[in-house]
Amino acid sequence: MIARRVSVLGSTGSVGSSTLDLMEQAQAAGSAAFEVEALTGGANIARLAEQARRWRPRIAVTADPGRLNELRDALAGTGVEAAAGPDAIVEAAVRPADWIMASIVGAAGLRSAWAAAGTGATLALANKESLVCCGPALIERVKRSGGRLIPVDSEHSAIFQVFPAGAPERVSKLVLTASGGPFRTLPRAAMTRITPEQAVAHPNWSMGAKISVDSATMANKGLELIEAAYLFEMPEGRVDVVVHPESIIHSLVEYVDGSTLAQMGAPDMRTPIACALSWPDRLAWPAPKLDLAALGRLTFEAPDEDRFPALRLAREALATGGIAPIVFNAANEVAALAFLDRRLGFLNIAAVVADTLEKATGAGASCGSDDACETALAVDAQARRIAGDVIASLNIAA
Repeated sequence: MIARRVSVLGSTGSVGSSTLDLMEQAQAAGSAAFEVEALTGGANIARLAEQARRWRPRIAVTADPGRLNELRDALAGTGVEAAAGPDAIVEAAVRPADWIMASIVGAAGLRSAWAAAGTGATLALANKESLVCCGPALIERVKRSGGRLIPVDSEHSAIFQVFPAGAPERVSKLVLTASGGPFRTLPRAAMTRITPEQAVAHPNWSMGAKISVDSATMANKGLELIEAAYLFEMPEGRVDVVVHPESIIHSLVEYVDGSTLAQMGAPDMRTPIACALSWPDRLAWPAPKLDLAALGRLTFEAPDEDRFPALRLAREALATGGIAPIVFNAANEVAALAFLDRRLGFLNIAAVVADTLEKATGAGASCGSDDACETALAVDAQARRIAGDVIASLNIAA
């Protein structure tokens, strides 16, 4: 039986909730036993309290310091300690645990993921910003602490499962698959009328709103390209993307002898979470199974970087290096949220990113030392200010 003492950072979000759901099913199946050290969430106090009452962690933390009394009241009589604020999130990240899920969305999750990376625990990483903003330094921090980093994104989990960790020279190329999102076949002229409701309606995956928008623009795949290059120490020119609408093959590793290994599975985030939670074992749970005969066929096509320029911009940011990936991530987050707030058109998301990259080039410093997290956050803040100014100028022009 697999036994883990776990903390879930971002437990009320999509990945965090899926993690707890998976743990519930695995325990019910008798294949695992879990003890929860810490749960952290955002503004959804009701869900965080419900999770805490079920799992009885030693501490439950909300990121909003103004909601502490509300959380305390919701946990009265449970014996679960309540805390609030960004510093409390970081403190929760370094509490003793065997396994830590880092799934806080956006740059808000960077400090806690960085803190967790230094504990020596297995770090299950679902926070893209941590890798995009200071990937090499974060990976080195995990190694120095004696821990292990296991990616949770389905694409990187797929590569992780078939990548020869001790012999990277055997690999010639990584191939990330992309669903293509809800607008894969939509003419570019029609994209001017895309609404937030349409953008968050992903055809295959159940995800949060911001990540769904990133999938629709293919910025998500651009971020994943940067992550893959850092995680597997692969140069930009040896990381490809192919559109695979069925989302059954999650990524592929091409070997120097011409062999290509792929990981397949139903499009369910609990599967890569299960891999991270039990690695190097396999966790028995009521997982959705593939029926290849029912599927009939799998299709592939090259991504259209003219219609989805965010992918090209991410590749250019990776090739430029330094602060460029941080700027790409920050500008994209600001622009995607502005689109969700109906302050920006869908096609202008990539335009804001491109303009911000141009304006921020050369500012700040690259990440590669013990202060990499704070350096990345400083660059992130600067890039967000620039992106905000770009959006404001577009609105004035409109």
